[in-house]
Amino acid sequence: MGGMMGGWKRLSAWAACALMMASPGLAQEKTGVKSGFILPPGSARIVLMRPSVIVGAQSTGGMFEPNADWTDEARRNIDRAIQDIQGQLGNSVAAYDSEAEEAGALSGEYRSLFTSVADSVREYQFFPGNRLPTKKRDKGFDWSIGTDVADLPGLSNADYVLFISTEDHYGSTGRKMLQIFAAMGGVSVPTGLHKGYAGLVDVKTGELVWLNADLQMGGDVRTADGAQKRVGQLFEGFPGRTMPLAQNALPGLAQP
Repeated sequence: MGGMMGGWKRLSAWAACALMMASPGLAQEKTGVKSGFILPPGSARIVLMRPSVIVGAQSTGGMFEPNADWTDEARRNIDRAIQDIQGQLGNSVAAYDSEAEEAGALSGEYRSLFTSVADSVREYQFFPGNRLPTKKRDKGFDWSIGTDVADLPGLSNADYVLFISTEDHYGSTGRKMLQIFAAMGGVSVPTGLHKGYAGLVDVKTGELVWLNADLQMGGDVRTADGAQKRVGQLFEGFPGRTMPLAQNALPGLAQP
C-alpha cells in the first residue's frame, strides 16, 4: 500500500512539473483602481450587495455540475467571513437592505451585470496578451455599470456599492486523472475553477473605481476556514483599508 501511495505521489509530482512547463508564461494581473481615486478611511458610506455564490463540480469532460448543498454551505461561510472582516475596511459598510433586496429582481440583475463587467476587465485589461487597444495601461482603468445604478432601491444614502461574486468548480477524480495522463503527453488540461471578484462602484457615476479579480483564488469555500481565506483575498488592496496593497495591482495606475 505504501509503495502504491509513493508511486502515486511521484506520478502526481511529475505531472505537476509537466503542466508547469506546458502552461503559458504571461502573468495575469488581478487588481485595478481608477486613476486618481482615493478613499480615505471614515469618509464614505458603502452598501454591500448580497454576494453571488455558485459552487459545483467539474466532470471528467469539463462540464460544470451545480451543487445546491455546497452552494448553501459556501454562502453561509462567506457571509460569516465578510461579517468578521467588515469592521476592518476603513469605512462604514452596511449590508444591502433585505426589504429592498426582496422588492424586485433589479438587484439581481445588477449583480449579474457587475460579474459580466468584471469578466470583461479580467479578459481585456488584466490579461496582458489579450488587451483591447482602448484598455492599454496608459489608457487607465475606465469601466462602468451605468449611471442608472443610482436608481436601485436602498442606495439613496450610499456613496459606493460593493459587489462580491465567487464561483467554484471542484475537479472530479476523473477530471484529475485526465489531467495527469494528459500531462504525460505534454497536453495541458485545466482542472477546477475558483473565480472571485470584489468591486467597488461609485453610486453617482456608476464607475467601477476598484476591482480585485482572479480565476484561481485560494480557500475551499465549503469550509469556514477556507471561506475566511477566500474573503481575505477578495479584499486585498481594498481602498481605505490599512493593509498592504495587492502585489499584482496594475502598474502606473493611481493607488488609494
